[in-house]
Amino acid sequence: MKTNCVPVKAILVVSILLRGLALAAQDKGDEDRQMLNTGKIRDQQQIDQALNGWYKKSLLTHEQRIRWWRDAKFGMFIHWGVYSLPGGEWKGKKVSGYAEHLMRKEKIPRPEYLQLAHQFNPVRFNAEEWVKNAKAAGMNYLIITAKHHDGFAMYDSKVSDYNIVQQTAWKHDPMADLAAACKKYGLKFGFYYSHAFDWEHPDAPGNDWDYQNPGGDLNLHGGRNWYDLHPELLVKAQRYVNEKAIPQIKELLTKYHPDILWFDTPQKLPLSENIRILQAIRETDTNVVVNGRLVRGPNNLMMGDYKNTGDRPAEFAPVTGDWEAIPTTNESYGYSKYDSSHKSVGFFVQLLAKAASRGGNLLMNIGPKGDGTFDVKDITILKGIGAWVDRNRESIFLTKPSPLPLQSWGVTTMHDQRIYLHVFNWPADGRLMIGGLKTPIKNAWLLTDKMKKSLPVHAANDLAILSVPHAAPDTADAVIVLEFQGTAKADSTMVIANNTSTRLLGFDADLHGGGFGFGDGKAASYFVENWKSKQQSVSWKFRVAEPGTFKLVLKYVASPETEGEAVIKIGEKVFSERIRATERSNAMISRELGTVQLDKGVTTIEILPVEITKAELMKLLELQLIPANQ
Repeated sequence: MKTNCVPVKAILVVSILLRGLALAAQDKGDEDRQMLNTGKIRDQQQIDQALNGWYKKSLLTHEQRIRWWRDAKFGMFIHWGVYSLPGGEWKGKKVSGYAEHLMRKEKIPRPEYLQLAHQFNPVRFNAEEWVKNAKAAGMNYLIITAKHHDGFAMYDSKVSDYNIVQQTAWKHDPMADLAAACKKYGLKFGFYYSHAFDWEHPDAPGNDWDYQNPGGDLNLHGGRNWYDLHPELLVKAQRYVNEKAIPQIKELLTKYHPDILWFDTPQKLPLSENIRILQAIRETDTNVVVNGRLVRGPNNLMMGDYKNTGDRPAEFAPVTGDWEAIPTTNESYGYSKYDSSHKSVGFFVQLLAKAASRGGNLLMNIGPKGDGTFDVKDITILKGIGAWVDRNRESIFLTKPSPLPLQSWGVTTMHDQRIYLHVFNWPADGRLMIGGLKTPIKNAWLLTDKMKKSLPVHAANDLAILSVPHAAPDTADAVIVLEFQGTAKADSTMVIANNTSTRLLGFDADLHGGGFGFGDGKAASYFVENWKSKQQSVSWKFRVAEPGTFKLVLKYVASPETEGEAVIKIGEKVFSERIRATERSNAMISRELGTVQLDKGVTTIEILPVEITKAELMKLLELQLIPANQ
């Protein structure tokens, strides 16, 4: 018998590719769209050395170090620094966007920013209060900015005197306090470190107002790929990496022994430098978890321990493996006194359930104020989430995605012989339809019911109907437990109920013809994009639980570059939509197309382009099926 041998190096490459993720679109200026480094000869040499040496060795302990992170599920992200003091204001003027980007947005010279640092005196800071707030919300790990893009170290650094102990009126090390508090209360602890952006250092990328350096808003020296177009400038950036970035990262590792390190904006440095930094980390600490935004490159190269999806998500694009999303309570990561766009407790409860149902973690951001306290609006959100977690903890932690297909009313998680139904849209008629089950339900009850009173179950073929109270026990996410004799099995076809609205997201559609991309999942950009050819189409296959009449609503994003015509086909029924170019970009369009009668059984909805007369047909958000009697 002939045996096919696969080289170890090839296995490693496939492993990295499978763990990679093509990243979603992100905001211009504050975030980078792809965060990918272009692979060059220089980069390939570093890749080869890693795959044949230290990185290959680090994979041996990957499962061991990532275990706690997988179990944690929910963490607190904290952006706190000198920028928290002005809180989105500079010289009496409101500064829009991310408050932590104040220095870049206002082009504040380093000496002037240092004067701001001298005023930073957060005397109301209390590490134990911060950690207890996180723990009470159900969070199991905490990550804070040890150094953000402004280059200012929020700890007692011996590498650079540009730090909180030597340059502020406070002269205190809050990282030491937080590390101790996390240990006391049982939370894992870690640091965000801005390794590629550093606006104070004369050799680092980003500051083009003081130093005329590459990597900034002016796109000097060739813009994004400056290190390939002007390799002579790379010597400066390497000096910064050698003299500040790597020494400070090692300092954090040896002084505080964090459980996790979190990085961002890798595209500001060449891939080769990012790999060197990861190598230095692995040589210093083999057990620390490293996120996926340090080493990313062509062909979905990713050398972190897990993947990072888009920032500030409302929905999640398809992703496999270990992943983490980073919502924030409002729209800024750093504290902004002007940003009152805080989401509801229900939004975050549902987002946590959605992440758990897809096998991901949620790292929720808080931006403390310059005096060291949390905004009262953030505290209210944390308390609300904590109250829900206290009642429903087992439906999130230690769970994994269930085999049930997507359901109209919400999402599902699973642990051992139990499936948890997270019901976002409670059926007013008291009939919760569960489609796709192949295993009989042994028992069902409301998770918050301490008496575990059984809910009546009526099962026929692959449809189970639970008799539930007419009033939802929780308007954000009411959890029902299904218990089975053995492991539950299910059909993979999505199920449509006729007594609640269904959202068919573009993220969950079958995409045909290639070339599509995903938006980053924000409230206005959870779309399928790059619909540029008539050979491309979108479809959803689903099972109708019971016959019903539905209103059909199409939601998409239009812009000056989107125009064309599409048809929506459901069996013999055909609807048409003319997509018109809009004057402004990212205009959200919601169009009721008509009504459709759906019979019980398997049905497919297709969206097919008739013509595309501009760059793109549309950016598809979702198709909604709303019971006609609602």
